[in-house]
Amino acid sequence: MKRLITTCLLASFVSHASALSISDVKDALKNNKGADSSSATTSSTGSGAGVSSLTNAETSDGLKTALTQGVSKAVTSLGAADGFFGNKEVKIPLPKSLKKVEKAMKLVGMGKQSDELVLKMNRAAEAAVPEAKTLLVDSIKQMSLADAKAILTGPNDAATQYFKRTTSKQMGEKFLPIVEKATANVQLADSYNKYAGQGAKLGIVKKEDANINQYVTQKALDGVYLMIAKEEAAIRKDPLGQSSAILKKVFGSVFGK
Repeated sequence: MKRLITTCLLASFVSHASALSISDVKDALKNNKGADSSSATTSSTGSGAGVSSLTNAETSDGLKTALTQGVSKAVTSLGAADGFFGNKEVKIPLPKSLKKVEKAMKLVGMGKQSDELVLKMNRAAEAAVPEAKTLLVDSIKQMSLADAKAILTGPNDAATQYFKRTTSKQMGEKFLPIVEKATANVQLADSYNKYAGQGAKLGIVKKEDANINQYVTQKALDGVYLMIAKEEAAIRKDPLGQSSAILKKVFGSVFGK
């Protein structure tokens, strides 16, 4: 029965469209957790001793400098032409629930419309992403010393997870209107929303995939955080390769380099 319903929806859709690097750091810092600076200096060696020698201001400023550089690079790369469409790591495909429809469309000579929708979705994400920079930088400015220390002693993606907690809701609200504008004139998008919405009610389409604009907005957010995570990993892996003196000092001390 479920297969029959799916088949009917796909047929209706096509018909309508045709009309229209950190584990070592964590271990070292855990050894220093809860210790006074004096005892940390005398009892710890290597990276632990380096961290204990940093002032709170150096720790906070160094991390904020690193994160500002990282998010700026991530946003700039994604917001450029083909930032999403030309990057296989973040390129936004058709929702899985539309993949079956895509095959049917190509069989009846409508592949051009599905290709247009994929391009429009990725262009929408590229247009929306620049809005993320102000939110991300504001989040960095508001970061407390406790937040900074938690990131330095946390897992490889601790900073990325911090950004998800503090910016995802506002970023989604910024992205959605831009995405809606970009897909407004794509007839296939309207068709998808109509029939995927019906499919969601019947339980054959995921709720989060039932609206093309919400789907693209979420994928754009995923792309932003993925690229931030890559920048974070690069900084942790090669702190001395960074250009800022304070950044080198903080991360160099953390890694004992």
